Amino acid sequence: MQQTLFDFEQKTLDDVINPDTYKGIYSFHKYWGKKPLESINYFIQQYTTESDIIIDPFLGSGFIVHEGLRMNRRVIGIDLNPFSIEHTQFLLDLPSPKEYISAIKNIEASIKEKTYSSYMLENNTIASHYLWEGDSIKQIWSKQENKRTRIEIEPTDFDRNLFNSYRNYNVRNIRDAHFFTNSRINSYTTMTLSDIFTDRALRNIDLIIDEIKKYSGALQRALYLTLTSSSGQMSSMVFAITNRGKTQNKKSEKIEVGSWVIGFWRPELHFEINVWNCFESRAKKLYNALQNTSREKYKIHSNLSQLFHSTAGCYLANNNCLDELNTIPDNSIKLVCTDPPHSDRIPYLELSEIWNSILNKNVSFEKEIIVSNAKERNKKKDNYINDMEKFIGEVNRILKTDGIFLLYFNARDKESWKFMKIIEKASDLEFCGAFPLEYSATSVVQDNRKGGMKNDYILLMKHKKSKVLNESEFSFIPGWIEKLTEITL
Repeated sequence: MQQTLFDFEQKTLDDVINPDTYKGIYSFHKYWGKKPLESINYFIQQYTTESDIIIDPFLGSGFIVHEGLRMNRRVIGIDLNPFSIEHTQFLLDLPSPKEYISAIKNIEASIKEKTYSSYMLENNTIASHYLWEGDSIKQIWSKQENKRTRIEIEPTDFDRNLFNSYRNYNVRNIRDAHFFTNSRINSYTTMTLSDIFTDRALRNIDLIIDEIKKYSGALQRALYLTLTSSSGQMSSMVFAITNRGKTQNKKSEKIEVGSWVIGFWRPELHFEINVWNCFESRAKKLYNALQNTSREKYKIHSNLSQLFHSTAGCYLANNNCLDELNTIPDNSIKLVCTDPPHSDRIPYLELSEIWNSILNKNVSFEKEIIVSNAKERNKKKDNYINDMEKFIGEVNRILKTDGIFLLYFNARDKESWKFMKIIEKASDLEFCGAFPLEYSATSVVQDNRKGGMKNDYILLMKHKKSKVLNESEFSFIPGWIEKLTEITL
């Protein structure tokens, strides 16, 4: 039988050192900071048993929760980002491929012609891309039916008038987005959704949401995430790639379509892409993933008490992790496995604002544990270090005497590591070692930023009374670090 994404495989340290790329359901939605499944799986398999409780206090994409559940562990997932909870619930309750594709076809029958009418050209063909230079349409692309080659067309007054007919469109289904002045991600407080999307795009997104609202439960969630996952390509942030090959003296005049990178960058030369085509393309990707994924609906408990009085399932909390950790009993968690915000590297919550706006989810920005360049947020490094020390203190309290703590982390400056000093003094935690994972910097912005990080570390810790995590087991790993001071001082 064909092996699916979620078939159970025993992982080795060789797998951890050489992680595979994401595929299937796990590659469907863009989310920053995804960690390799191999390391997650290895430590769950080696250091926990069935019905043990695992916790991820910074849930992110939800992979740790899902991997723990499929290995019959009980899991707690916490995140302040509403999108993280939605994405995790999506993984835990997938719709069937049949019902999903049926919904997509129904939505297509209802609104495809309406959306296409907004991209109609004078010759009655449909535009797939508009190449913009600043506020002017520079070129239009369309495709002949059943052919891959594009037709490049010069814009006319007809095209400009059609675009202008959607100006000042009043959005119906998306809440107002809240942006901050943050130079790192190119956002500012006066920015609105109309700075990110054309009014034509917003109108068409509204049409899609009208249809999504007709569904419920797991199917509606999957449809919403299809929309959020395609929203970056629907925006004005899709850059145009020019002069490809110039470094090899093979400069090409051909213009190619780029993608949305980390942040809210609106390049001078950018694309406006047919919204329906973006949605349909992402739907096909999810449909293919659903066809090749084993589906199991996992129990999601409504409160912690239910989880602790059961032998299976998970509890998900959309909250600040310090508030939630405070409710967890002492000496009750076998594995803490998590990837917190790495100081000021990626402002997850600010970047997720478009998705949360589309999902109509409210966000408590003031509770986020992060360092932000947005001055009005007052998220400074001292506050971050203080909150992270409290976090480590809570982990110390809830971890079982035979438990382990797996922390993914890296930061550009040594000051951002200060919270780890608590392990050296007022803690039952013991640092066992760390090793690098060179996979995290995969974005255009990160790879080209001065001082951009090229790896994260996996930091291994345990309760001082625990006899697990023998350092000799890991010492052969390239870049193995024995002392915390080697990376924090």
